[in-house]
Amino acid sequence: MAKSIEVSNLDIYYGDFLAVQNVNVHIKAKSVTAFIGPSGCGKSTVLRSLNRMHEVIPGARVSGDVQVDGQSLYAPHVDPVAVRRQIGMVFQRPNPFPTMSIYENVLAGNRLNSKKMSKDDADDIVERSLRGANLWNEVKDRLGKPGMGLSGGQQQRLCIARAIAVEPEVLLMDEPCSALDPISTSAVEDLIHELKSEYTIVIVTHNMQQAARVSDDTGFFNLKAVGEPGQLVEFNPTAKMFSNPDNEATEAYVSGRFG
Repeated sequence: MAKSIEVSNLDIYYGDFLAVQNVNVHIKAKSVTAFIGPSGCGKSTVLRSLNRMHEVIPGARVSGDVQVDGQSLYAPHVDPVAVRRQIGMVFQRPNPFPTMSIYENVLAGNRLNSKKMSKDDADDIVERSLRGANLWNEVKDRLGKPGMGLSGGQQQRLCIARAIAVEPEVLLMDEPCSALDPISTSAVEDLIHELKSEYTIVIVTHNMQQAARVSDDTGFFNLKAVGEPGQLVEFNPTAKMFSNPDNEATEAYVSGRFG
């Protein structure tokens, strides 16, 4: 069941360095939210804070809160691993596990969660996830072949299948098309449109046209100045952001005057 996300007074640190300051945003359930802005302004850092992935980096921490349907992800008793099951992540470069078949790549998360599965259950998860990622018809006759043998665009859809196999509520995508050709990019964008009927999706993209095509709402991040923390400058419905933004800096960025 897709969930909404409430980010409140979020500051994100790497050691003593304040990387992103005072982010407040409401992300609607079953919608696509895009984060845009120039490099180094904290978009991916904020994205990774939504499933506690940034904590993998030594010294990284947050103050403030992130709640998914009213439940804090940062409460003392909350297990970060459980958070990452609930909130899946698809990275910039496709990263199928190189030693695994297509079939085993899809099931990797389920096996990690040590669920005992019958062969029938495993087969069902693989087919459901690959269909969900619009990949089933392309790979159903070679499920035993290595995932690395697929094209770049297919590999990225395999990674999306792996992410949805564990039935998360939210999908985070960190520039999922930046390493892909235009045809593969189009396939992934079509897939994002289909997936939002079941998932809350947050995507970081450097591609303005992509943000305009795939998202319902857009957040624009920017640095106050060099060496200063990133901040969320504006958050609005995507149509407004690209036609009549509230902030001059947003207008300058989406019109291509900087960034």
